[in-house]
Amino acid sequence: MLATKYRMYPNKEQTKKLEFALDTCRQAYNMMLGELNNQIIIDRNMIQAMLPDLKICEPRFREVYSKTLQYECYKLFSNLSALKVLKGNHKKVGRLRFKGKGWFKTINYNQSGFSLENNKLHLSKIGNIKIKVHRDVNGNIKQIQIKKGIDRWYAIIITDEKKQIFCGNRIIGIDLGINNYLVDSKGNKTENPKILEQNLSKLKHLNKELSRKKKGSNNRKKARKRLSKLHLKITNQRTDFLHKITTNLVKECKTIVMEDLNIKQMSQQKYFNAKNRVDASWGKFTQLLNFKAESAGCQIVKVNPRNTSKTCSQCGRIQDMPLYKRTYECAECGFVIDRDYNSAINILNKLAGQELSGVEKSTSVPLEQVGSMKQEALSLEVG
Repeated sequence: MLATKYRMYPNKEQTKKLEFALDTCRQAYNMMLGELNNQIIIDRNMIQAMLPDLKICEPRFREVYSKTLQYECYKLFSNLSALKVLKGNHKKVGRLRFKGKGWFKTINYNQSGFSLENNKLHLSKIGNIKIKVHRDVNGNIKQIQIKKGIDRWYAIIITDEKKQIFCGNRIIGIDLGINNYLVDSKGNKTENPKILEQNLSKLKHLNKELSRKKKGSNNRKKARKRLSKLHLKITNQRTDFLHKITTNLVKECKTIVMEDLNIKQMSQQKYFNAKNRVDASWGKFTQLLNFKAESAGCQIVKVNPRNTSKTCSQCGRIQDMPLYKRTYECAECGFVIDRDYNSAINILNKLAGQELSGVEKSTSVPLEQVGSMKQEALSLEVG
């Protein structure tokens, strides 16, 4: 399945219908949740059977496409299943909550109720909406999600097409860090753009501006909108950075060796403060890398991170390496090397202790420089 996001341009009347559909779906969700809370034995069929009755009692439910309302029942039970999984993993969970006005941001057209032709997206009960198809839609459309942004509308079109990414022939080890986001076993460095840090002064200014506005006023709404736009910009820049670096790695490599890090435990350490944690986004990086590697047939190998920073990659001696030391100087053989580069080599060397089918060591070529980003340049330096 492939999901692609397109910008929509609804007129005023269509915007009102979309807003109405969002709020009606919210009300349907809340009503089904209320019935769910009253049941002693959960009966999904009984809850879904509420929808025809709602259309008889409440005319507004007849003005929204039926399958869109039915999808809210699916979402409700998906949320319920997610809570059960968390509870099974001994996590502290509460109950599903009713959604307040303005909470819902997406509506779903599943399998039917839509058509796309000549830059026009037809949605049942809404009409023909202008859409910018910046990328061809290939394959059969299985689902369309309509998403409300800060001041924009988007259509996320999900098709049965599989995006083809072909992996390369390199075998590398990678070390993730804070200043250098990534260093590979050939010495290539990817600097951390630190997008949050760059926008921190703007965030503080807009937060202060928002706090000074009177609650409920139009000026407060405008200030909140400006703050939300900046948060969205930061998120988009970070996501763009992660997509580019992970795609480049998968295209160049057939095997990527990395540390099996406990990110949650690391985030509790003093040096890994909240700002560093958000700027690093190692969890999202790993998630994207795993997804793209699986699609391309690239192999991700996770090794024990123990002593990767303390071990000399030349002679194997283990010595203390405080975080403030950025250069590794071996007291045994005199080998001098960048700390992160040394770690990346050690991570690759740990591959020898793991069995990989069809993997042979081969010579590597440096990573090519990734195309520059609009907001923040991504530089790869050859060590």
